[in-house]
Amino acid sequence: MLLLAALLLGLPTLSCLSLSNRKNAVERVLSRDALKGFIISYTHSVNKGRVHDYYQCDKGMLVLQKTVFVSYGAGIPEASETDGALFEITDDGYVITNLNRRLEKLVMAVGVIAEHAISLCSNADRQDNEVLLKTLFAPQTSLIVEIKKVPILVYLFSRHI
Repeated sequence: MLLLAALLLGLPTLSCLSLSNRKNAVERVLSRDALKGFIISYTHSVNKGRVHDYYQCDKGMLVLQKTVFVSYGAGIPEASETDGALFEITDDGYVITNLNRRLEKLVMAVGVIAEHAISLCSNADRQDNEVLLKTLFAPQTSLIVEIKKVPILVYLFSRHI
C-alpha cells in the first residue's frame, strides 16, 4: 500500500476542474475539457428565471466572465458594481459581460429545485452539453468547484464530465 501511494504521488499530474463533495473530497468528478470554459446554470429562487454564469480557467483560478439571466433577483450582479462590466439586453435576456471576477474556488450546494447544471464550452458562448449536478451528487450536497492537479492514475480512475 505504501508503494502504491508513493507511485501515485510521484507520477506526473494533470490540471483539471474538480467538483468535489465538501464533506467527502473522495466523492468527486473531474474534467479536463472544462478548463476551456464552463457554465454553471440554475433556476433563480425568487424570480424563477434561468441564470447562466460563464467561467474561464486562468492560472489556477476560476474567472466569472459573464452572466445571462431573464430577470433581476437577489444575488444577481449589477454591472455598475464592477469596473469595465458591460450590460446589454439581448434575445436571451439580460447579459453582463467583462465581470472578470477571480475565484480560487466556488462553493455551492446542489439545489433541490434550482436544477443546478454544468455545461462544458468549446468557446465562451457555446454550450456543448449540460449535466444536471443532481445526477452526479445527491441534492443538498455542498460542493467545491476548483482547479486541481491530480496524479494521472487518479484522473484515469475518477468519474468525468
